[in-house]
Amino acid sequence: MRLVLTWFINAAALFAVPYLMHSVDVTSIGAALLAALVLGLVNTLIRPLLLLLTLPVTVLSLGLFIFLVNGFLFWLVSQFVSGFQVTGFWGAVGGALLYSVISWALSTLLLKDADD
Repeated sequence: MRLVLTWFINAAALFAVPYLMHSVDVTSIGAALLAALVLGLVNTLIRPLLLLLTLPVTVLSLGLFIFLVNGFLFWLVSQFVSGFQVTGFWGAVGGALLYSVISWALSTLLLKDADD
């Protein structure tokens, strides 16, 4: 149940990004749900491999290269999901950063630990 709630939180965060940034466009809630699902799968399956392959550059840039990897994956998902569009690579980097911050904030507010 927590996984489904996290998926909905990520979709809500993705649906909120176009209101704060004009280079990202999400046409419907369905597109946001599908894009959040694909983003989750890409971040689970592809991102660790990319981080491992780019480790030397990431170390040399003191970790800042991870922002570019996240932006690339955000842009890549927009190429496969219809209804979710990102214009430009730097828009994807900014969109990925904004998406992460909104998703983190919503998760912090809405998801409680089992200890609470």
